[in-house]
Amino acid sequence: MEIGEVEFRLAKEFLLELRKKFRKGDEESIKVTELKRIEQGGRIMKEFVQEFQRAARSNRYKGRELVEKFKREMNGTIRRKLMKAEKPPTSIEQ
Repeated sequence: MEIGEVEFRLAKEFLLELRKKFRKGDEESIKVTELKRIEQGGRIMKEFVQEFQRAARSNRYKGRELVEKFKREMNGTIRRKLMKAEKPPTSIEQ
């Protein structure tokens, strides 16, 4: 685009094009923020796992970092019991 050249006739067209260009980065930021906000609180583990898995899909967190995030946000009492278990779970489904 040259200086003084107008590519868009309406501000609305410009904003739509701008959103298209930056949408991918924006969506990733939203997903990361969503995962950061998740905590088990008083919910049962099954509900927490389902929400966590949904938020973790196509997120920048992977592997060990994702596991650590999951452990940090689960109910403290459950986390302590799992740490003391003779055979601790090896997957989120367990």
